[in-house]
Amino acid sequence: MLGIKGKVVVITGASSGIGRAAALLLAERGAKVVLGARGLDRLEALATRIADAGGEGVCARTDVRQRDDLAKLVKLACDRYGKLDVLVNNAGIAPISPLDELRVEDWEDMIDVNIKGVLYGIAAALPLFRAQGFGHFVNTASTAAHRIVPNQAVYAGTKIAVRAISEGLRQEAGDKLRVTVISPGFTRTNLAESMTGPKAKAQTVASMDKFAMPPDAIARAIAFAIEQPAEVDVGEIVVRPTAQG
Repeated sequence: MLGIKGKVVVITGASSGIGRAAALLLAERGAKVVLGARGLDRLEALATRIADAGGEGVCARTDVRQRDDLAKLVKLACDRYGKLDVLVNNAGIAPISPLDELRVEDWEDMIDVNIKGVLYGIAAALPLFRAQGFGHFVNTASTAAHRIVPNQAVYAGTKIAVRAISEGLRQEAGDKLRVTVISPGFTRTNLAESMTGPKAKAQTVASMDKFAMPPDAIARAIAFAIEQPAEVDVGEIVVRPTAQG
């Protein structure tokens, strides 16, 4: 807790799932959270819940496909709290399907959100982190970046890209900045809502009900990385259900 209290943390994809769980946990441990997502109503409800529990945070509608939105979210953190300690690049979608279905628009959406969204977050925060002399990127990848299975070729490709970009960033970051990749396994979120293929969606929902982890498990992994001393850089954490192959 001592490594989290007072830190300013921006979280994208904060209105649900892993982002929401991370916001609640970090705020409970004393972080000042700056919440971004497309669903403003859910964001505002989350910010109210955090405030009612004695925490501190602000929110802004954020579409990570828009570079300006990420820049504004980082600026909001600085304007409100005077600094930014951590950027959690968490927003992601997973409209998985067989390549034969040629759902090209879904492929483009995954590239725009899962890859470009992370890059836009880096572009927004990296100059600030350099100027401050401290900062921490936490980028959400997936176990799909470690193990490729049918129907997930493009999704896995985007998450492999997140791991590669994060590792390159870590090597370039020097001794003042930290970079962590969080690779969740099957987690109980609303990720299936982004799926346009009926068969893949039904299979995902069924499996989620059967053995998916609660998003709190990933929130705790994020908190672990953040709370380490400044000279300790947690490179990657892989968290999966024990039932996941």
